[in-house]
Amino acid sequence: MSATPATPSASEEAREWSGHTLEVRDLQVSVADGLVAVRDVSFAIRRGESVGLVGESGSGKTLTCRAVLGLLPATGHVDAGRIVLGDGDDAVELTGARRSTWDRVRATRIGAVFQDPASYLNPSLTVGHQLAEQLRTKRGLSRGEAHDRAVELFAEVGLHDPAGVFHQYPHQLSGGMLQRVLIAIAVSCDPELLIADEATTALDVVIQAEILALLRRLRDTHGLSLLLVTHDLAVVAESCDRILVMYGGQVVESGPTDEVLRNPRHPYTQALMGVATIGDWGRRRLDVIPGQPPAAGAQMPGCRFAPRCALATPDCTAGPVPVVDLGAGRTSRCLLADQLGDRAGDGAGSQSGHQPGRHPGRHVAHLDDQAVPA
Repeated sequence: MSATPATPSASEEAREWSGHTLEVRDLQVSVADGLVAVRDVSFAIRRGESVGLVGESGSGKTLTCRAVLGLLPATGHVDAGRIVLGDGDDAVELTGARRSTWDRVRATRIGAVFQDPASYLNPSLTVGHQLAEQLRTKRGLSRGEAHDRAVELFAEVGLHDPAGVFHQYPHQLSGGMLQRVLIAIAVSCDPELLIADEATTALDVVIQAEILALLRRLRDTHGLSLLLVTHDLAVVAESCDRILVMYGGQVVESGPTDEVLRNPRHPYTQALMGVATIGDWGRRRLDVIPGQPPAAGAQMPGCRFAPRCALATPDCTAGPVPVVDLGAGRTSRCLLADQLGDRAGDGAGSQSGHQPGRHPGRHVAHLDDQAVPA
């Protein structure tokens, strides 16, 4: 089947974007001095679905999720596109939303968990007080009801002695315990969408696995949709139904996680797989992707990965590269997408001829910033 540009009709768009928890369409975000750091980003998250947003440092993944949360830095703003939470009568347009709208949807419809939980908690208040305060403010519970519900939530996220933890301060808890507290706060008002931005990066591998298992369980019990932002392909492989691969501020490939990791259809994804490795534990050499990613806002006429891509042709830099619909829920922003099937890791970007697509196991090594220069 030949690939075609992903340009659905208006009626097809209406069907495509119905029944989703989150819709992002043609998002563009600029930062200081008008530099465009995120451009032409579109994706949707279905109800109960887990989507991984992956890419090396500076790819635009965190700015994308911050735009969804309305938490861009002071110098950042959304220039174009739409961000819609929910659908039908419950749909809320978040692009350019007023403070009152954000106050209404944060915590109650969107929850968030970040990399350093201690920086998001008040060190002068007990963690139980902080959770109970949100329950009283957002859910209208009495002091006693909020206390009881907070203890229940602490137990639900796996904290031992939840009644005791209620009275402890952030500095008295470990990093893993703090992350569980932040997750309890994030899901306390039963949001539709949980955004986890590098939520397991600073944790050791055992605690990381426990937090990921907790997120999966909460997704099942609370019916959450999950947007998992990470640079760790192992996390995506184990936790996500679909994957979005970002590079240079754009989504360059998307699709079902197993399919994309087994048979990537963009040279950058292939290069990542050469760095990360699936299943090949006998390998001794750590590949690298030559060159550097483009600086935020860099003006480039064509494919933003072309300077680092061994497969690049003059056509790749002649003009904008459209998103190609590969069928079966897969897309790729590459002129050669329909020729790249079953060529994972053939040297499109990495310095090795390793073929990770031939190792379809679920184990994925950590995507190290030393291996992929940022």
